[in-house]
Amino acid sequence: MKIIVLVKQVPDTTDVKIDPVTNTLIREGVESVINPFDRYAIEEAIRIKERIVGSEVVVISMGPPQAIAALREAISLGCDNAILLSDRKFAGSDTWATSYTLAQAIKKLGDFLVILCGKQASDGDTAQVGPGVSMHLDIPQVTYVKKIEKIDAKGAIVERMTEEGYDVVETPFPALITVVKEINEPRLPSLKGKMRSKKAEISVWTAEDLACEDKNIGLDGSPTRVVKIFSPSPREGGQMLEGEPEETSKKLVDALKDVVIG
Repeated sequence: MKIIVLVKQVPDTTDVKIDPVTNTLIREGVESVINPFDRYAIEEAIRIKERIVGSEVVVISMGPPQAIAALREAISLGCDNAILLSDRKFAGSDTWATSYTLAQAIKKLGDFLVILCGKQASDGDTAQVGPGVSMHLDIPQVTYVKKIEKIDAKGAIVERMTEEGYDVVETPFPALITVVKEINEPRLPSLKGKMRSKKAEISVWTAEDLACEDKNIGLDGSPTRVVKIFSPSPREGGQMLEGEPEETSKKLVDALKDVVIG
């Protein structure tokens, strides 16, 4: 049975720059890495493989040819096979078109047990692609998972993080799970893994290979558009209230009255 991990290659920087003309990320000259949250998904997939005999981990990424580097790194960590979805027709895909394309690849792969991915990508922070894939495949999803308590070929019992604590959720398989960083501690690649990753053959699938409909991929398949990106203007001034608490609280109330009542 296949354990599928979805990974994304993202800029290795917090100083993300945007092209003012195309409103897309400027990737030239910026080193790229595996999305940090996806590293936890890779680690958990390998741990599941160790618990379920006869399973294999297949990692999938969608992006330009340079994303092969991220897939090789995933193999060095313990993934068995890797597939890159790369085609000029995929350019400009929003989260909807991306999740459709990834779902098409998973359908092509065939029988699978579970899909794992990080809760979100560090460059977009939408947390929409994972749930979107589950929607296109019509399978259950459990998001923000912090622990997998029990798992076998039929399903899993997991702890799903919430603002108040966590929920215990049981899901049948096949299903999609997004994970948070609390779930594990990612391993480092072994020397044997690095050697194997260099020799590994990375499959590259195009839109034609996936039987994608042009209306569902790239810009044509993206119902959302980035019209404009800008930094908000800095706030001006402000007023400091000094004095004892009782005195400053009265000043604050009076100031708020002036603003609200005029």
